[in-house]
Amino acid sequence: MSAFLYAAVRTPFGRFNGALAEVRPDDLAAGVISAVLAETPGLDPAAIDEVVYGNANGAGEENRNVGRMAALLAGLPTSVPGTTVNRLCGSSLDAAMIGSRQIETGDADIVLTGGVESMTRAPWVVPKPGRAYPAGDAALVSTTLGWRLVNPRMPAEWTVSLGAANEQLAEKFDIDRKRQDEFAVRSHRLAAAAWDEGFYDTLVAPVAGLTRDEGIRPDTSVDALARLRPSFGANGSITAGNASPLSDGASAVLLGSAAAADRIGRDPLARIAGRGVFALDPQAFGYAPVEAANQALRRAGITWDQVGAVELNEAFAVQSLACVDAWGIDPEIVNVRGGAIALGHPLGASGGRLLGTLAAVLRERKQRWGVAALCIGVGQALAVVLENTETEK
Repeated sequence: MSAFLYAAVRTPFGRFNGALAEVRPDDLAAGVISAVLAETPGLDPAAIDEVVYGNANGAGEENRNVGRMAALLAGLPTSVPGTTVNRLCGSSLDAAMIGSRQIETGDADIVLTGGVESMTRAPWVVPKPGRAYPAGDAALVSTTLGWRLVNPRMPAEWTVSLGAANEQLAEKFDIDRKRQDEFAVRSHRLAAAAWDEGFYDTLVAPVAGLTRDEGIRPDTSVDALARLRPSFGANGSITAGNASPLSDGASAVLLGSAAAADRIGRDPLARIAGRGVFALDPQAFGYAPVEAANQALRRAGITWDQVGAVELNEAFAVQSLACVDAWGIDPEIVNVRGGAIALGHPLGASGGRLLGTLAAVLRERKQRWGVAALCIGVGQALAVVLENTETEK
């Protein structure tokens, strides 16, 4: 039995402290669940077997199990169960992979997946003291991004910041600042063009007055980015301009079996044809998509020369370039409608964005095969191969 993608909707992605700063993450998630159900009005919500949602934080208003909370807030029947998965940046792609396996094994017929992150509203936390009323000070720890409350037994080389880890990739693969900045400018240019041409109109549901991704800078240039200071050391190449920004947003992806088409009320857009997961040294996480995607392709029974579109999450320009170089593919098939550097990267939501965009690009370009992949902090990556159901044989 195969699993199919029937619908995908996301919110516009807001900037840190931007237009979505006042919206709770569970409300973002509930809103986009409602939006994907609006895309399939023939579906009885009680027919959904499971909600599987991704979230990287969970420390605040997500209330730990945002999948269940969002389902309830969206008005789904209380009989529809919900769970939350945390694989950091890969959380919503992991959620879709889990949902697709449930369908393939026959454990479910329709699964609503997705993910959410409000990096703006991620709380500060205070570790509990060993004893009551300690005499010393206590420090607030931000849960927005990266390592926190690190176990001292972890090797120091593993726990470097995400940016410092990718500076290591830049040095290892000799990817210079100019090339990274050029990649970033391309992301903004393609994202702006995609919005102007109406590509995202059916993929994005407005929220809190925001109708378009907030971080796109269509007028940026390599010269403008070259004036930015390096973020991770005076001699570094990574800046705020060639890395993904802190973001807020949510995504939802409706999966089902072939037999579910009648209950959903529409034909599927794409088939989940292969999945891949890979892990390596934590500080090399940016390079992990290379083998995750290769693994997914092997499981789909195809090779890179058959792939017509790639959605690779642009956590950093340098790691994206390193992956594209390693695959040996035409860079022009990668992120043709912009990437995370321009659109934003709300951690738990990005995998759902990749799947929805990839399915739409495959249809737009009449390509059969596509790959969605992203790197994950602490040395992991996920990848999914989609087959366009309009072109399958």
